Amino acid sequence: MKRKLFIGVVSLLLAYQSVMAQTTSETKTAANPADVSSIEAIMKAVYDVISGEAGQKRDWNRFRSLFHPNARMIPSGKNPQTGTFGARALTPEEYIKRSEPFMEKEGFFEREIARRTDSYGNIAQVFSTYASFHKADDKKPFARGINSFQLLNDGKRWWVITIYWQGETPENPLPKKYLKSNKD
Repeated sequence: MKRKLFIGVVSLLLAYQSVMAQTTSETKTAANPADVSSIEAIMKAVYDVISGEAGQKRDWNRFRSLFHPNARMIPSGKNPQTGTFGARALTPEEYIKRSEPFMEKEGFFEREIARRTDSYGNIAQVFSTYASFHKADDKKPFARGINSFQLLNDGKRWWVITIYWQGETPENPLPKKYLKSNKD
């Protein structure tokens, strides 16, 4: 009897999880096919959608449409209090909540300055060197670093699975090899 009850509970949990996963992906905003048709297109779309002048609202539905339902965004860096290097995994929703006030107040433009892409089958790993600006016409970036994108093509479109990034610091300048692109 206990075994049947256990199997029943596990079955219900698995069914619930499956329904929730379907609901999440079905209610997600549909992507513009032009944004997800190629690695080049999805990379351009990510940088485009987060960039804008101070006071400009971002198109967060477009942003959401680029990410797989299980995607993560992972900033990394040194904790100034402890000196320990770490990372924090965020959902795209958590990223929006954390970054939206800064982007709209300060203005934020992120430009890709170099790219190194490796792919196999339906997956790709893209090291994308970036420069961040407060205004579109700023000449000097306030930050630079590397975004490590992991992408998936499901046979119909490209999805962002993760963006894992680290900013450049005086102790850890960008290597010269990541300041120029390799052939995609």
